[in-house]
Amino acid sequence: MTFYVCIKRVGDILLSLTAIFILSPVLLVSALLLLCTGEHLVLYRQRRVGKNYRPFNIYKFVTMRSDSEKSGTITAKNDPRVLPVGRVLRKTKINELPQLFNILFGHMSVVGPRPLVRSEVDMYPEDLRQIVYADNQPGLTGMGSLFFRNEDDLLAATGKEPATAYREDIMPIKGALEAWYRDHKGFVVDCKIVVLTAWAVLHPGSAPVIESFRNAPGFPEKELTDYRTLLARTE
Repeated sequence: MTFYVCIKRVGDILLSLTAIFILSPVLLVSALLLLCTGEHLVLYRQRRVGKNYRPFNIYKFVTMRSDSEKSGTITAKNDPRVLPVGRVLRKTKINELPQLFNILFGHMSVVGPRPLVRSEVDMYPEDLRQIVYADNQPGLTGMGSLFFRNEDDLLAATGKEPATAYREDIMPIKGALEAWYRDHKGFVVDCKIVVLTAWAVLHPGSAPVIESFRNAPGFPEKELTDYRTLLARTE
């Protein structure tokens, strides 16, 4: 185990414990709101692809109807399956906070590729499918999560059916970004992603994200151009 991996795991434990303690009022209030509204369910578990393609159960706050997966795993803008309270939780990303326990238990890291269901992983271009999670712990935030924080809007901007847009327009870019992270991950890159994630939460918009990685060594230029084109359609 490399020094970077050891330190990253220690950091994951410390950061997740600290975040759980600080955010415990938010976690509690969110749980109570869900108990009193919608379908009165709090936590949602789903099998996701983890490090070296081993599956694990991811934890989230419930934001959609319990039968929503029958209609697919891709969530479009104004998706009728999303519960009223769920819309707020998804918009603020509070629904992701239970993943702090995934990090604490070692299923995930703070920074890494976004953990997806197997059917979504299969939408990656073939040359990327076996790269993204190879020796990579999935993360609460990462390149894919950072650039596609407003994924619902980007899907709607394509003018295509959501599943088609996800496969043809989103996944080639997201896969290239996650592959870039695998080849360039380190303390500096991880810290940069965490800082930019905090910025994106406090100041919605992707311009600082794009500019900060524009001149990064080996950054996928074609995909960055495609991303800018896609982003321009939402403005």
